[in-house]
Amino acid sequence: MYTLYYSPGTASMVVHLALLEIGADYRLELVDFDKKAQHSAEYLKLNPCAKVPTLLIEGRPVYESAALLAILAERHPDAKLIPPLGTPAREEWLQWSIYLSNTLMSTYRLWFYPNELGADEHPPAIRAALQRKIESVWDQLDAHLSAHGPYLLGAEFSGVDLLLTMLMRWSRNMPRPVTEWPALKRLADLVRARPSWKRLYELEGLSGW
Repeated sequence: MYTLYYSPGTASMVVHLALLEIGADYRLELVDFDKKAQHSAEYLKLNPCAKVPTLLIEGRPVYESAALLAILAERHPDAKLIPPLGTPAREEWLQWSIYLSNTLMSTYRLWFYPNELGADEHPPAIRAALQRKIESVWDQLDAHLSAHGPYLLGAEFSGVDLLLTMLMRWSRNMPRPVTEWPALKRLADLVRARPSWKRLYELEGLSGW
């Protein structure tokens, strides 16, 4: 059995979705951000980065959401969340997962946590630059999906679409949410129709987009 340390709607979301997709036995442990539980001594023993998710795999704590998605996909190949080893599709899957992690996730971190740059809020120029960076990623992804979609790997759904849809959800309160890009909205609608997405909303108490 796996144990997922999570906080609703955060980066733990993609790992929770993967667990639901593969049908594995798991239990949830809430990390209460309002109580700053991610900085508790107990949690820091599991994840010294003070972030979620952390997944206990056979008692071992492992973290980083994109890595955990790949690990779960590889441990449960019957779920077909990742293409077979040695195929071009597998290489493309790895390309997109690293791209999303390096570009969107890292930029979002700066967008949502200006305090990590030593400020209560970003100066307007910095905020505008971060917005442009995120929107440039949407432009690239929308062009790819328009030409090769509806999913990132083409006609077939895979786990990397879960990662992308989680990141798209984070844009919902931005000045220009991702749903304004048609091919991206189409992918989001497909993923949000999956039973795993609906079940996660029930379990984590989420609502809306």
